[in-house]
Amino acid sequence: MATLSIFGAQWGDEGKGKVIDRLAADVDFIVRYQGGANAGHTVVVGDETYALHLIPSGILHKGRMNVIANGVAIDPISFLSEVDGLIARGVEVNGDNLVLSSNAHVIFEHHKRIDSLAERWKGEGRIGTTGRGIGPAYSDKAARTGLRISDLLDPERCKLRLRAALAEKNALIEKVHGAEPLDLEAQLELYCTLADRLRPFVADTGKLLRQAYRDGKSILFEGAQGVMLDIDHGTYPFVTSSNTGTGGIPAGTGFPPHWVEQSMGIAKAYCTRVGEGPFPS
Repeated sequence: MATLSIFGAQWGDEGKGKVIDRLAADVDFIVRYQGGANAGHTVVVGDETYALHLIPSGILHKGRMNVIANGVAIDPISFLSEVDGLIARGVEVNGDNLVLSSNAHVIFEHHKRIDSLAERWKGEGRIGTTGRGIGPAYSDKAARTGLRISDLLDPERCKLRLRAALAEKNALIEKVHGAEPLDLEAQLELYCTLADRLRPFVADTGKLLRQAYRDGKSILFEGAQGVMLDIDHGTYPFVTSSNTGTGGIPAGTGFPPHWVEQSMGIAKAYCTRVGEGPFPS
């Protein structure tokens, strides 16, 4: 196995985490290529149980490089909380075994606020989001108004772009949804502080993965959710905001599609789905 993609063949919760954890012990790189902290993998190592949402499962295996690629929407608060939680339990986490793409888009507090308010606005027509701001962050990415990790690391550019973004989002929060706007200066201070902690993890992950393949390293691509939640091929509009199958890898990582040699869909005998939407059986 040189390159392998693992994805959910149903609506998520198929048990991908268990399979990925077993395989992660035998590969060099484990890569997240889409989604965000709305994913959840429960991994058991010995007597310890770990719940991972954003960080790849390979972080629990020594000598593995874990990659969060450009297709993932990253909430810095959730990411650093997960890092701190792992370190507190004795797991080694640093820039030598975990990297973030400089091109990944950032989930801000206003994305999470709008996500929750929009669900409330829809009433019975709600989609059933996790409220983690992933959909609004992907919307800003498509609208070319979002901020990337690289923007966050440049203080002047971050302040300029975040001021512009928050002015628009606060108008939406206050005038459409009738909620309290976010404090601009507090948000700027928060994310500038978080940027300093993110900096050691940031890298050009596309270049890293392409070079790893040329060097003969084994790479495991870890999908989140399932194909029936794919933005294009799932039960639209009751879907997630990214391409969840193997097809999401090239765009989400910069890794050539013909280099993905094997794909494995994970299914479970008793099918379930989370959230709203049709559930044919």
